[in-house]
Amino acid sequence: MLAAERKMRIVEYVRQHRVASVAALALEFDVHEATIRRDLAEVEQEGLLKRTHGGVIVEQLTHNEPSFNDRYNVQLEQKMRIGKMAASMVENGDHIIIDSGTTTLHIAKNLIHHSNITVVTNDINIAAELRDAPGVRVTVTGGDLYPSSFMLNGMFTDQVLRSLHVSKAFIGTPAIHPIHGLMHPEAQLVLAKQGMINAAQEVIVVADDTKIGKLSLHTVAPNSAIQTLITAKEITEFDKNQFQDSGLNVILV
Repeated sequence: MLAAERKMRIVEYVRQHRVASVAALALEFDVHEATIRRDLAEVEQEGLLKRTHGGVIVEQLTHNEPSFNDRYNVQLEQKMRIGKMAASMVENGDHIIIDSGTTTLHIAKNLIHHSNITVVTNDINIAAELRDAPGVRVTVTGGDLYPSSFMLNGMFTDQVLRSLHVSKAFIGTPAIHPIHGLMHPEAQLVLAKQGMINAAQEVIVVADDTKIGKLSLHTVAPNSAIQTLITAKEITEFDKNQFQDSGLNVILV
């Protein structure tokens, strides 16, 4: 078995069993423990798994979401590609929701020449990006401002989202998993994302490859609530297949 295939199967094994030891993996794949340790070092560097001090391997858990400024340039070229693809799915006459985020901001950047669309957003940056677009009507949800992310959230945001019906919702996320679905580390942000999902006929998640296969503390929605995942072509074939098997239409850009 080639090393690349073995690493892919190690990730699959850990996702199925939740945890594994070096000894168990060496036995499973019939290789020396030193070989497994080399594989794990590479897989961990890619952010797919995490080794604990006791030698147990677990899935990578996303504990927090950095500030907007810290996130903006991470995988920027991927985010630009994803944003362009997502914007191409918006049709004239659509009413859409664009979630707050650094990837979703690039959707807005590609909508300025659209005609007769309404964009609802909880993101001050997205609203500002579209302020001079003549064919775009912008509705801001209101809510409490999170200065580090330029996001609006809270009771007023949730109330507005519960009153809406849109054709598409574009959702950003720090973590999406092929088994456990859309996830987030911060409980106070979950309700708004759920409101966006419930308001939309079609739900499209946009995520660069660093978010793929990640776990986090809170489940936002199962993959059955999502129709499409737009991500980068850099994700592994294994991850693409797993998300397709969960029922998602996966678009690689």
